[in-house]
Amino acid sequence: MADAVKETPHPDPPELQLRRLPLVPLRDDVVFPKLIVPLSVGRRTSIAAISFAMDHDKQVLLVAQKDPQVDDTADADLYTTGTIAEINGMRQTPAGVQMLVAGSQRARIVRFNQFKPFIEVDVEPIVDQVGEGLELEAHMRSVKSLYEKYVESGAAVAPEVAATVSKTDDPVYLADLVSAAPDQTLEQKQHMLETPNVLERLRLLSLFLSKQVEILELKAKIQNEVQSTIGKLQRDQILREQLKAIRKELGEDEEGADLHNLREKIESSGMPDAVKERALKEVDRMQSIPAASPEVGIIRTYVDWLIALPWGTPAAESWDIKQAAKVLDEDHYGVEKIKERILEYMAVRQRSQSLRSPILCFVGPPGVGKTSLGKSIARALGRKFVRLSLGGIHDEAEIRGHRRTYIGAMPGRILQQMKVAGARNPVFMLDEIDKVGADWRGDPSSALLEVLDPEQNKDFSDHYLEVPYDLSQVLFITTGNVVDTIIPPLRDRMEVIRLPGYTEDEKMHRSDGGHPASRLHRRRKDAYRATVPRSSPVARARVDRREPRAPGGGVASADPRVHP
Repeated sequence: MADAVKETPHPDPPELQLRRLPLVPLRDDVVFPKLIVPLSVGRRTSIAAISFAMDHDKQVLLVAQKDPQVDDTADADLYTTGTIAEINGMRQTPAGVQMLVAGSQRARIVRFNQFKPFIEVDVEPIVDQVGEGLELEAHMRSVKSLYEKYVESGAAVAPEVAATVSKTDDPVYLADLVSAAPDQTLEQKQHMLETPNVLERLRLLSLFLSKQVEILELKAKIQNEVQSTIGKLQRDQILREQLKAIRKELGEDEEGADLHNLREKIESSGMPDAVKERALKEVDRMQSIPAASPEVGIIRTYVDWLIALPWGTPAAESWDIKQAAKVLDEDHYGVEKIKERILEYMAVRQRSQSLRSPILCFVGPPGVGKTSLGKSIARALGRKFVRLSLGGIHDEAEIRGHRRTYIGAMPGRILQQMKVAGARNPVFMLDEIDKVGADWRGDPSSALLEVLDPEQNKDFSDHYLEVPYDLSQVLFITTGNVVDTIIPPLRDRMEVIRLPGYTEDEKMHRSDGGHPASRLHRRRKDAYRATVPRSSPVARARVDRREPRAPGGGVASADPRVHP
């Protein structure tokens, strides 16, 4: 920071005339009149200019460079206004010359006389336009008051400079002293140097100081908030550690007990060794992370998902063929070929438990009982039943899940339903498989290839879990209205069973209450029976058991009063 010098009265300016002086270019700095500034010089031309000045009147012209990166300066690289300064002292250093200069007067370059061995110019001194009156006094007081706030806000100003600013009554000296403020840019300082009107300089300084005071106050506010937040976090961490130590002494180590419970659940979950090792590693990582870290919640959710999935040995299944036939007959009248195929599968599994489950695909028009048939199969086998509707799914992540790098990531819907089932061998119905879409987010049908392939689904890979999960014990059943929209590789993995519409006899039986599920349906039709113009059982069955047509066969009416 520039040092203050003793104030001197302003004599009447002499008649201006040109002066020939050696020029010293400055990088990133401007020297103002009446300020004492230390400078370091290393360029040969500058050292030559200083040596010439020391041999004569010790006067040099200090001019700022437009681009501080330029070494060999020309006239276009220098500003046209500088400060005439007197060299008060100098000494040689290995890097060049260090000197102490005292600014005396502004000057404007008129012409360049030479550039080697040093720059020599003719300059015209600039006289300050001081002015008088109350406006000048008001601007001086404003600058002093703002400068005091500027220093109090934390500006890097030496105490002696701040004291000099508060005491001086010289407007020229005040303007130049404040113009050397550390937060002024080179362009701002040069503009102040090139402004001869003192009142204008004071006005510009008021604007500059007002802005800097606001910036410094806002900076201090932000720093205080940051320090307060950091202090609160440190305080909370210390209190947590103390609380942990107290609970440990009392035998109530809550966090340790929670982690211990997690480890016990992992050990008793029946996970394979590789999955168990991964889960325990995540628990150890969670223990080493501070409790306030958001990573703890992410890890805890992941471990909870691993524990919640069914890993143990499936429950015993019922292979009583007679009981299964009874259940199927209770739930579904007719569809004898479908029942025979299901009982055939059960008979084969009864002989060979190592046989992999087939992938059944029920295809037929809406309303023929595809979903209810899947529930009956689960009841006949004594298994849990879960259902996943694939209609309208376009994102592959719906099947495989999202990676844990995403916020709010979860496993895919396959494993979500396995968690709901709570068993490794449920009857898993994939409904509306013919309506799976594909777009830029991926192709869910391709992800289903791994799910429905008996050779691959024993090591099903979910993006969220990142560990293999065995789906080979699951009995997958898919449903659809048509098979044409199912991709061929997926269709080849399934055994397609077509469900035709009910015969007249089956419709009469279901309409008369021979099937338990038809009773609720029948109550909804009672209000319309009085309007049916025909009275025969067959006609009533046609109305009560009217089914929608298959896609492509026309639009079916949902109103039972509408006759075919």
